[in-house]
Amino acid sequence: MAVWMVRAGRNGEREDFAIENNVAVIGWNTMPDLSKVKSREEMKALQAEKYPQQKEKAVFNYAGQVWSFAHRIEVGDIIVLPFKTRSAIALGKCTGKYEYVPENPDEAKHVRKVKWIRVDVPRDEFGQDLLYTLGAFMTVCRVQRNNAEDRIAAILKGGRDPHLTGGSISGKKPLEDEPSDEGEPPLDLERYASDQIRAVIGAKFSGHALSRLVTSLLKAQGYQTFMAPPGADGGSDILAGRGPMGFDLPRLCVQVKSGATPVDVSILRELQGVMKNFGAEQGLLVSWSGFKESVYREAKTLFFELRLWDSDRLVQSLLEHYDQLPDEIQAELPLKRIWTLVPEE
Repeated sequence: MAVWMVRAGRNGEREDFAIENNVAVIGWNTMPDLSKVKSREEMKALQAEKYPQQKEKAVFNYAGQVWSFAHRIEVGDIIVLPFKTRSAIALGKCTGKYEYVPENPDEAKHVRKVKWIRVDVPRDEFGQDLLYTLGAFMTVCRVQRNNAEDRIAAILKGGRDPHLTGGSISGKKPLEDEPSDEGEPPLDLERYASDQIRAVIGAKFSGHALSRLVTSLLKAQGYQTFMAPPGADGGSDILAGRGPMGFDLPRLCVQVKSGATPVDVSILRELQGVMKNFGAEQGLLVSWSGFKESVYREAKTLFFELRLWDSDRLVQSLLEHYDQLPDEIQAELPLKRIWTLVPEE
């Protein structure tokens, strides 16, 4: 049983389609039905024909990924979808052979049926080495290093990565990725850096300390804030408002959840009730371990009323406002801005 990473768009634009339609999906919508391609060489020739502007190296790389999606993934293999739009990873099992569906929207014509089993696994459930592999600049690649197949299978069953809990896969030696046409994928350094920052925040700002960090971020954005002390908070961890004394709009009611499991839709509805009690027009729900899929579905209808922050969105806000944070926060989270070359697409 192999493990395959299959992304759903450079910016996550096909993620909802993949989950809602129980498929793994890739782009390359200019390519025709891939089931008719009988060899890798034929796939390379087709790739070069359909994308004549691509360099030879890109043709070689992309043809290898498309070939893997259409012909190497087997029914029963584990499919991993690292989300771009949220701090979570979806896991499922491939249940069907490659299909070309021309009536699907553009960028979603090449699909494999998938039974998604866990669609909201927090990134913290994966060891850093697995996150490193899943951070490759690839749409499709097989994940093998460091017994990844057995470790991800354990996560699929509802557990955490055995390496995080002190466990091991007995009798297994670490595997190296088999040679392939895809070559060695470049690392998404931005994703890698974000995961490192997340790890430090998770260690230093657990429990009530996470509310302190969120409060500092809101102050950096120009809000006047009140943070409830540890213990009973009346349903609101932070109150925030604009203006010199915090009386101006918008007025926010904030709940902060630092637990190890994604929160469900009942917490979102609870926040809506608390907002009314405090006279707040908008709400912010912060959950370090992310949200259940039901929360994202309901939040789509609350765009002008509520925002969701998972750990990725919190890190994004941290980077946007780092220079405005108080000295003590910067001392606990020492960061340095650097420039790096973007890998060729």
